[in-house]
Amino acid sequence: MTALLVAEQVAVFAAGLLVHPASLTLHAGRPFTILGETGSGKSLLAQAIMGTLPRGLRAGGRVTIDDRRLDLGTGQGHRALWGRTIGVLPQEPWLALDPTMRAQEQVAEGYRLVRRLPAGEAQTRAQADLAALGLGGAGGKLPSELSGGMAQRVAFAAARAGGARIVIADEPTKGLDVQRRDDVIALLLKEVEDGGGLLTITHDLELARRMGGDVAVVLEGRIIEQGPAAQVLGAPRHDYTKRLIAADPAAWPERRATARRETAAAPVLSAAGLGKTRGGQLLFSDRDLIVHPGEIVGITGPSGCGKSTFGDILLGLVQPDAGTVTRAEGVARVRFQKLYQDPPAAFPQRVSIRRALGDLVRLHGLDAGRIAPLLGRLRLSPDLLDRLPSQVSGGELQRFALLRVLLLDPVFLFADEPTSRLDLITQQETVELLTEVARERNCAVLIVSHDTELVRKISDRRIAFGGRPDTAALAA
Repeated sequence: MTALLVAEQVAVFAAGLLVHPASLTLHAGRPFTILGETGSGKSLLAQAIMGTLPRGLRAGGRVTIDDRRLDLGTGQGHRALWGRTIGVLPQEPWLALDPTMRAQEQVAEGYRLVRRLPAGEAQTRAQADLAALGLGGAGGKLPSELSGGMAQRVAFAAARAGGARIVIADEPTKGLDVQRRDDVIALLLKEVEDGGGLLTITHDLELARRMGGDVAVVLEGRIIEQGPAAQVLGAPRHDYTKRLIAADPAAWPERRATARRETAAAPVLSAAGLGKTRGGQLLFSDRDLIVHPGEIVGITGPSGCGKSTFGDILLGLVQPDAGTVTRAEGVARVRFQKLYQDPPAAFPQRVSIRRALGDLVRLHGLDAGRIAPLLGRLRLSPDLLDRLPSQVSGGELQRFALLRVLLLDPVFLFADEPTSRLDLITQQETVELLTEVARERNCAVLIVSHDTELVRKISDRRIAFGGRPDTAALAA
């Protein structure tokens, strides 16, 4: 079996050791998956191998790629391999895509600049790539006009355009519905079947199972288990791996739905006859919704069907084409909040997280003393407060977004894919906190998720978009 990439004693340093020396081998035609919780160091390990560590961090160890041996301590030699030998699918599609460039042109650019194809052929191939990912009509759209799942697929197409034999995919299926997730898995495996190398970083247990090949499980900057996927995931030896598998929503206990007391409390929000068309396409029409304090309503449906737009209309962030929204009287608008699907878009990128939270506290006269207890409940280290948003993992930033929202004591929270960046264990803890807050503070929650099992386990009611709505309360 041909080794395409050999990493030896790769480590990551800041003031101290963030990732302990780790070794792995990526073979042609055999996937390798790095699996671990949010903030475990799995993405840092991959970034060190790739030569793309954030500023302020440094790597140690050696990597051999196509017989080219690189000393990671020097930080040199990687650039000539980018795009041509190694392609990267980043964790955050919003940061990977040029906000001023339309989708098809972003993919075509790789064909033109890396493969040196004529402009016409580059456009033809880019159009075909987008169509294969279910994005045939998205070529002329800007990233801001795409859903999170659609943006992820555009970023995937752009990463593959340069013809790299090795693809490093960082959380390639986050935010995707089951159908699109399966499409991406099929495309990734196609790379492997053609003799390429695939290194995937993920917290998605189902993705790791489906990819097969080899798996390394990372915890607190160390590889704690490594071997064939069937062996590691089928008969785990380490307690953490066992906990990770047990945290799958399918294994969560059934929860008795909280009965609604429609006569005891006025609705916190109601909508009637909502409809919205975007880009000439009808997203939804005649949608009604009444939400009471403390109630949890779940929305499921495929990418691009209007789930996020529906929630944005309820918050007044987007205007409907038809229908009305009524919010509880006498409640400040700031207490109607959104937990964004892509937290980088919700945080200022040039100020530290500490300053961003401090600005919020000062602006609204909040109690700064509530920050420390919430850090503990969300398993966030206080040391992260002094980093920029780009210097923490996507999952850590999502938990900071939840902390920020909770400081505002919301009466209604629209949670748009709030756990798509979290590993199973952190997802379970975060969802438990979200539901606790809803009950303790009588906060209504509208949660959007592609994970139908998660929505089924935590919601009092469910609404399906892109199909027939299911608004029946869960059986007690």
